[in-house]
Amino acid sequence: MRTKRTGWVAGLAALAALLAGCGSSGAPGAGELRAAPVAEAVPTDSELKGTAAGTEAFGLDLYRTVGGQRNMVLSPAGLASALGMALPGARGTTAREMSTVLHTDLPADRYAMALGALTGDQKSGGDGLVLKQSDTAWTQRGYPVSQDYLALLAAAFHAGLYTADFEKDPQGATKAVNALVEQQTGGRIKNLFDPGSLGPGTLLTLTDALYFTAKWQQPFKPEDSADQPFHRLDGSTDTVRMMNQTSRLGYAHGGGGSSGPSWQAVELPYQGGNLAMDLVLPDSGELEAFRKSLSGAALDGMLGALHDTEVELAVPKFGFNSGGSLNEPLAALGMGSAFGPSADFSGLAAPGAKPPTIDQVVQKAMVLVDEKGTTAAAGSGVHMGATAAAPPQVAVHLVLDRPFFFLIRNVQTGQPLFLGQVTDPATN
Repeated sequence: MRTKRTGWVAGLAALAALLAGCGSSGAPGAGELRAAPVAEAVPTDSELKGTAAGTEAFGLDLYRTVGGQRNMVLSPAGLASALGMALPGARGTTAREMSTVLHTDLPADRYAMALGALTGDQKSGGDGLVLKQSDTAWTQRGYPVSQDYLALLAAAFHAGLYTADFEKDPQGATKAVNALVEQQTGGRIKNLFDPGSLGPGTLLTLTDALYFTAKWQQPFKPEDSADQPFHRLDGSTDTVRMMNQTSRLGYAHGGGGSSGPSWQAVELPYQGGNLAMDLVLPDSGELEAFRKSLSGAALDGMLGALHDTEVELAVPKFGFNSGGSLNEPLAALGMGSAFGPSADFSGLAAPGAKPPTIDQVVQKAMVLVDEKGTTAAAGSGVHMGATAAAPPQVAVHLVLDRPFFFLIRNVQTGQPLFLGQVTDPATN
């Protein structure tokens, strides 16, 4: 299975009417991207490994910052791509802060190429797995964007460029941006940008759309699902539909004492073998302490400790949406200058043009887990304005009947696609 990143050609005809309604002609217009010589910029294995690890660390930073005591899902890969499209246009302090928050020491163009290569060329797997990542840049009609910048977006992300009249028709422009993200996520992410959030001051909007659906390598049998109690953070109990199976899975446990809360972890592979969902169950009442102590090194230690074990597993079915503005969390993590008057995105604009600042960074995401598998999607936006089997033996009994952490990742590259927590499976 290879993953799939959509280019600017896909979806162009489908949006022609919308684009015509919001000023899709003009310079630079759709289809006017220049391709950089990709062969000269192929990322090294070291760059890919470092970028995947950096994306994991970035995602966990956000998880610790915004997790709270609620159901939550976010896409580190999606948000890193959206910010990774803006980074090559940043200069000075703004660039240094963004690189630090994204956990990369690569030059911006190399980082962009590594991000693009981690998802690679699009292909839906015949095993029922679909993973699509699409990146797009929208500019105010007539705003002169640097051609070198556009060339990099085309080479690294295969990003599409569209123009829209945010000044004269902000409602139509916002509708077009949101419609494309909705299309790119299979209808799962609607209205990425709220009405009124894009307006006359909008100069550039960068979006990343990530859509994922896959079947479990070992599906749960619906007839084995049963109503069982789930214990919420506040001590109350609700009845949820719990999926049950006994099979050999990657399992680990650890923690306790000075090393933090005790935990149990299990890995559920998807068909194809390259992607998996990891579920980590902290001790009762310890989700907050677990979240605050979860670092990249700690998570890598958990995943590295997984070993083949016979597991009698119970997992609740769950599905929910989450998301919104990430301005405050990102500023708190250290990239505050990107949002203020001192922002320097002079590498983005053509010579003589006024560079924009970042007005808002948003992400909306969803996840749905059932007996068959998983569907997850995320829309991210940066608005810039101005061996032989052993005999069956149950060694572990693991019931996820209290709040837990989850991660959907590429087990070969380590790239985290989605992560979050489930505090109440009965809440959508």
